[in-house]
Amino acid sequence: MKINREKAARYGMNVADVQLFVSSALGGAKVGETVEGVARYPITLRYPADLRDNLEAVRNLPVLTPLKQSITLSDVAEIRVTTGAPMIKTENARLTGWVYIDARDRDLAGVVSDIKKAVGRDVRVPAGVSITYSGQYEMMERADKRLALMVPMTLVIIFTLLYCAFRKIGESLLILATLPFALIGGIWFVYLAGFHLSVATGTGFIALAGLAAEFGVVMLIYLHQAVKADPVLNGTGPWTEAQLDAAIYHGAALRVRPKAMTVSVIVVGLVPILIGTGAGSEIMSRIAAPMVGGMITAPLLSMFLIPAAFKLMWSYTNRKRNNAAQ
Repeated sequence: MKINREKAARYGMNVADVQLFVSSALGGAKVGETVEGVARYPITLRYPADLRDNLEAVRNLPVLTPLKQSITLSDVAEIRVTTGAPMIKTENARLTGWVYIDARDRDLAGVVSDIKKAVGRDVRVPAGVSITYSGQYEMMERADKRLALMVPMTLVIIFTLLYCAFRKIGESLLILATLPFALIGGIWFVYLAGFHLSVATGTGFIALAGLAAEFGVVMLIYLHQAVKADPVLNGTGPWTEAQLDAAIYHGAALRVRPKAMTVSVIVVGLVPILIGTGAGSEIMSRIAAPMVGGMITAPLLSMFLIPAAFKLMWSYTNRKRNNAAQ
């Protein structure tokens, strides 16, 4: 409907008067309400269906002007059928049109990447028009930026705490270097569970890194205690590979039972979260999945890789004792 302002003014009407008439005649106007018991129902009046069921009937709708003249709607407006947006939406003072897309069985970043490629290849964007990808993808981008800051901060904090515990940069770097191996189990479990990488799984990997670091710290403490308990290794004289292997084996073996108990308690506590179906379970299960998978590789890492790396580091540091004896 395109209102002719000059014709409307000639009959003593303005744009608001014409729009009010059309909304009342076609959509209805509330004139009162009826009360039936405790329920209240509005009373709405509008023109009969035979006066508004086709384009020509709408054009000939009778209008009573403020000057008490009887005219038709076509006298003050042009009525035609055309295509357009169902409603006008604006954002940041710009007209917007929204296209909703539901991504199923795929990660959101991959879906948006494919959409961007298709739009760039097949859509010619007119001047003054821009395309923005919003919704959950926009929130995911903001979360990724935060994770890009939080992950390095987490590693720095872990390294600082490790250095405070051992006062040795080498052993602190050793535990940090082994963290990726500990995360392998979490990555595989997330893949097998059918989860996509998200903020929730990222949070789970951060928690898993903390657990893996804790396993490594305790293992190094036991290895140091085992080496110090050996009078030859803790002395200043020469030592043999067999003596070092026996001490490391003894220190690592002491951690088998405590580690098994720790892993069992953690897994038993995480499984209900992983398989839960209550409110918020979609997020909590994705946080728990990396930790459950990591409980397979992180203990194995601390039992085999860290003792082997500790042997190499200790041998390199104390090789001068054997060289001096020779």
